[in-house]
Amino acid sequence: MNTWRHLSCFLLCILLMTACASAENHNESKSRIPTSQQADSESAYQLKDVNNINEHIDYNDSKLEEVYFAGGCFWGVEAFFEKIYGVSDVVSGYANGTIENPSYEDVMKGKDNFVEAVKITFDPERIDLETLVNDLFLVIDPTSKNKQGNDIGVQYRTGVYSKERADLDKLQQVVDRQQSNYEQKIVTEVEPLKNFYLAEEVHQDYLAKNPNGYCHIDLRIADELAIQPIDKDLEVVKKYSIPKKDAK
Repeated sequence: MNTWRHLSCFLLCILLMTACASAENHNESKSRIPTSQQADSESAYQLKDVNNINEHIDYNDSKLEEVYFAGGCFWGVEAFFEKIYGVSDVVSGYANGTIENPSYEDVMKGKDNFVEAVKITFDPERIDLETLVNDLFLVIDPTSKNKQGNDIGVQYRTGVYSKERADLDKLQQVVDRQQSNYEQKIVTEVEPLKNFYLAEEVHQDYLAKNPNGYCHIDLRIADELAIQPIDKDLEVVKKYSIPKKDAK
């Protein structure tokens, strides 16, 4: 009897260790920092005195591009990407549905196949598509279908969308590379943007207006990403930041 009891305890310990290792691997894959934002670079900085470096960057002469991301409730996705260096603007809206000019209530019904999405306007000189997609994967579970955080429904699926065919190929390559970080199959869409309708004003900058509002995303992740400024932004970044290596 004691032999069986000891064997049972041994097997239980093995199962628990396997489960813990699996959980640690999953957490590790979600917390990896994209290559271009590695913390050990000598030229990397971390914000200290402001919440959003983009508010102090001049984008007037930049050749801006657009990409569209879905990562569950758009309140948190918008707030997260607004803080990423190189992003000049983010707005919330409804993408790839089957009717025109949907309301929030229409989208919540789920029958018109809309997804809550954000339009990200960015400067490719400061941040590239690959880094933006990798940043998205830091704050979503790409293996969860139609569910992120507490939100469930087709409108909460994850996806990356673009109007440009060449960009879609790049986006798909990044998502494919991310698969190696996950045991389960990634279900994040990579599709052409068919339509995008701006969400109602109450949803724009929602978390800035309601700091204690619901958010399924840990916005502190954006604060921990290293800023690698281009030459003309260096003095501005230095003014509001400290070297990343000194931020620990």
